[in-house]
Amino acid sequence: MPRMDTVASFLADPVNYWYWWVVAALLLIAGIAFGVMTGAVQIRLIPEMFRTVKETPGEDADSNQISAFKAFTISAASRVGTGNVAGVAVAITTGGPGAVFWMWLIALVGGATSFVESTLAQLWKERDTENRAYRGGPAYYMTKGLNARWLAVLFGIAITLTYGFVYNAVQTNSIVEAFSVSFGSDAMSTRLIIGAVIAAVTAVVIFGGIQRIANVTQVIVPFMAGAYIIIGAVVVAMNISAVPDMISLIVGHALGFREVTGATLGVAIQQGIRRGLFSNEAGQGSAPNAAATASVSHPVKQGLVQTLGVYFDTLVVCSITAFIILLSHPSFGEGVESSALTQRALASEVGAWGTHAITFILFFLAFSSVIGNYYLAQSNIEYFTRNRGVLAGFRVLVVLCVFAGAVGTVPLVWNLADTFAATMVVLNLIAIIPLSRVAVRLLRNYMEQRREGKDPVFHRSMMPDIPNVECWGPADPEIREGVRPS
Repeated sequence: MPRMDTVASFLADPVNYWYWWVVAALLLIAGIAFGVMTGAVQIRLIPEMFRTVKETPGEDADSNQISAFKAFTISAASRVGTGNVAGVAVAITTGGPGAVFWMWLIALVGGATSFVESTLAQLWKERDTENRAYRGGPAYYMTKGLNARWLAVLFGIAITLTYGFVYNAVQTNSIVEAFSVSFGSDAMSTRLIIGAVIAAVTAVVIFGGIQRIANVTQVIVPFMAGAYIIIGAVVVAMNISAVPDMISLIVGHALGFREVTGATLGVAIQQGIRRGLFSNEAGQGSAPNAAATASVSHPVKQGLVQTLGVYFDTLVVCSITAFIILLSHPSFGEGVESSALTQRALASEVGAWGTHAITFILFFLAFSSVIGNYYLAQSNIEYFTRNRGVLAGFRVLVVLCVFAGAVGTVPLVWNLADTFAATMVVLNLIAIIPLSRVAVRLLRNYMEQRREGKDPVFHRSMMPDIPNVECWGPADPEIREGVRPS
């Protein structure tokens, strides 16, 4: 496919190479600044994150309200997928083992960014007049908080194209590659059949609405991610004596102390941050769309929950993939590989069944990402219009892109994903940097109530100077009467 290869090469260098140096700098600077402003909320309140993820909607909430955990699984469905299995392999084969260190770093720094963007999404969410469910995200806080509809329009277009079309093609592409390794066939007919099956199942779920999406993701994501973590833990236990050398290799290459053939320090930094962002999405403006759907008593609660999601995705699931690959002593800089590398690495440790296990797990994780991605894009379509015909047409296009991903090449789909992800980051940071002071105020309000031994509750009358806060009034189910002891 010479045309695809030409486009992939152009996107890789010069477009993504230079674009991502700018984006990497912006992400690190913003994340550090948010960490300082919030007193390292992403580390200091880790115990609080586990407490808030268990919160359920108030007793007076109707059946359409989404719990904190369901909102967590919707965002996790988008996060935990191809990026964790195939994306880590891409990072290691192109950036070397040092890329893993930079994935970890962007997760720790990005936790503060995720907290800010998700808290803002909760504050400026709105209620659907038809089904009474909440919705929101960057397009909403850009309009209501920043009064910048032009920016919201650009972001809405960017996330719709990225998550509705490009990212979903990436998911299907990785599933097809995994199946081709498992069954030893990469024929076009096989690709078309697999693409058609995935597209058909996707249509059944996404035409069922947000509740069906939430119900599917809250089952698939914990079960499949749990199974993958157990397999990875077994591999690490089998090679426990090699773990110190592996950690030394990761850190040494990341800091330039140890050179790896074909993977320079600069490439390691770029690939680690790119793949880390693709996986955990901190600062990209995607998770806030899911965060806004939750019915919670204070905006900060969902900010904390989504920060936990960043850690679960990168520090746990991505690390498992990295350990499986690195313990198999792979080569670096000899070409881009994705899930096939993870499959071979696991098979070398546990036998041939490992190849098929990765295929099975990746199928469900990638499929959950497809429907999670769809919802993130849908919430932005609804920002532009509530017309059911438009929404139905969008769903059809999503299904077609899911199918089309089966025939794309690995370098092309990943480079397209990088370009679109970087664009979302830039647009989102333009909004959350000036709005971050609002998130800091909300955090102070939350901590004051916690110090008083209360389960924090927010009411818009507490900060009457903040404009366009439509929810958080006495009629909203997340506002409890009085304050419960924690």
